[in-house]
Amino acid sequence: MVFGIEFAPILSIPLERRLQTLAVLTYILLFLLAPVVCILFYAYALMTSLAPVALGYLGWIVYDVAVKKTSSRGGRRVEWFRRSRIWVYFRDFFPVSLVKTAELDPGRNYLLGYHPHGILGCGAFANFATEATDFSGVYPGITPHLLTLKPNFRFPLLRALLLWSGVCDVSKDSIDWILTKQGTGNAAIIVVGGAEEALEARPEKYEITLKQRKGFIKLAIKTGACLVPVFSFGENDLFYQADNPRGSHLRTFQDSFKRVFGFSPPLFHGRGIFNYTFGILPFRKPIHTVVGRPIEVEKTTDPSQSLIDTVHEQYMKALSNLFDEYKVRFGVDSDMTLNFV
Repeated sequence: MVFGIEFAPILSIPLERRLQTLAVLTYILLFLLAPVVCILFYAYALMTSLAPVALGYLGWIVYDVAVKKTSSRGGRRVEWFRRSRIWVYFRDFFPVSLVKTAELDPGRNYLLGYHPHGILGCGAFANFATEATDFSGVYPGITPHLLTLKPNFRFPLLRALLLWSGVCDVSKDSIDWILTKQGTGNAAIIVVGGAEEALEARPEKYEITLKQRKGFIKLAIKTGACLVPVFSFGENDLFYQADNPRGSHLRTFQDSFKRVFGFSPPLFHGRGIFNYTFGILPFRKPIHTVVGRPIEVEKTTDPSQSLIDTVHEQYMKALSNLFDEYKVRFGVDSDMTLNFV
């Protein structure tokens, strides 16, 4: 311990743990820095002899986004990438586990609501954008599509890695395509709380942004997809976040930033690469992702607000029951309850 910082015993750390740290660092840099680095490198390439290549790639991105609309048409998954060894190391860093509570019939389609968002959605990525937890083995015949913001597919390199992971954008067209245009056995996974919920991600805090989130309920009803609540125990325990109560200067800035850019900038820290006290890496805390039982939804092409509200209440109750059923098993106090906002 030096100046309050607990340094890692670098020389005695097993290679396996080093590789786990490297895998998580790759993930963090991919989502935090890759967009900026890609843009800067691309701008540099345009001023060099690589300009024709850069322009050609830009043309491909424009074509793929505006014409082919790949991120809204089921994506471009690459199985060897989803099964890459790097994601096994990523899983084992925490570690991440996938808990099954019921079968998912391959003859149906599903809309999974993932809670909570956490800071970086590590559990969502490990379980649904890779095969690290053997999703296809746990749920045979089901093809998962984790959904993220559409602007993420406009950045060079980042977009390719997302598409290879089977990730699609979270637009209505994308969800409709997955649930109605690809046959059966598809699962669209939405991190329902989004950027708003990320600003409330703190250890041992269970504030779920859901009360006014009814768009995904309406889409499930219109497509006839079964709703499935998913809760990840430990997702909020990976980082510490600066205090940002509603009405504070920091929260006002974060809310304004979110309205303009579509995502929130949480001020957080975890552990470091060579220390256990401060840095951009998450703490080594287990993540247990529990996939609940499917909620049958009757297909209605033009659902009334009353029907949407009824199904929404049913979903909230199912999520709350799922949390209560597994909380003690995964280290949460028995008197803790979900707080829906």
